[in-house]
Amino acid sequence: MSIKIGILGYGNLGRGVEQAVLRCDDMELTAVYTRRDPESVKTVSGVKVLSTEALDAGTADIDVLIICGGSATDLPKMTPKYAAMYNVIDSFDTHANIPTHFANVDEASKSAGKIGIISCGWDPGMFSINRLYSESVLPGGKAYTFWGKGVSQGHSDAIRRIDGVKDARQYTVPVDAALEAVRAGKNPELTTREKHTRLCYVVAEEGADKARIENEIKTMPNYFSDYDTTVNFISEEEMQRDHSGLPHGGSVIYSGDSGNGTNKHVIEYKLTLDSNPEFTGSVLTAYARAAYRMNKDDISGAKTVFDIAPALLSPLSGDEIRAHML
Repeated sequence: MSIKIGILGYGNLGRGVEQAVLRCDDMELTAVYTRRDPESVKTVSGVKVLSTEALDAGTADIDVLIICGGSATDLPKMTPKYAAMYNVIDSFDTHANIPTHFANVDEASKSAGKIGIISCGWDPGMFSINRLYSESVLPGGKAYTFWGKGVSQGHSDAIRRIDGVKDARQYTVPVDAALEAVRAGKNPELTTREKHTRLCYVVAEEGADKARIENEIKTMPNYFSDYDTTVNFISEEEMQRDHSGLPHGGSVIYSGDSGNGTNKHVIEYKLTLDSNPEFTGSVLTAYARAAYRMNKDDISGAKTVFDIAPALLSPLSGDEIRAHML
């Protein structure tokens, strides 16, 4: 039996999930749900598009709902709401607010006997797992995470929510000197500002107060206030010509030692992504498989990537995994 998948939201991430589901033989995409007029949304796969009202009764014929909203304002409301009705997955990426979001989803999903897997993607997500593995293997070492250069969907979305902003792209850029020092095993003490800069390209609405927009961006907590941030105002034509792609990537680098401390070790896990939303959508889809399997075993409540056994992500059997990957 195929796992029935519903997608809530059909932006870049929703389309990435759609493409990932279409590649999975054990899944079927049953519907896309939108807050827009469903008649205005045309999907690549041709799957039906329904209003979010079709979800609200809790009777939609889906096994897992993959929620593709923004972390700034959508997911804190959407995920707990629908976790009380369905097995859900999201990519909530406001790191400072994950404990609160987890608690809210846990309460909702446990009351419904459902699974709610939050903060899936590559960071939080795959990078989180590698930080935990490294610390577990080499206790007492030092972990560094560098993102980019690449477009952050969450940060770009946060800028677009500002009044007077028509479109925006935000690039996260590692500071080269910091990256080189970490890779050399020097274990530098680095502030947030010393590790990354943020580069923003903004298309403003006609007549908008650009000084106000720039100030709102640079002072936005959890997103920009702790970074050296550059804001560039450009035209729609420049945005389409120079910033239509959504690449990203980064590295988790961990420095530790073993024995009596004389032998040093550096662990690095790196991603280079042509399409951030397509890759993130692929991660969400793999965790949807895990959510379905866990809930079939009567497991409920909020989970993170730390709680999911790797074998649950794969469509292969245990025998196949052990024979070919162990």
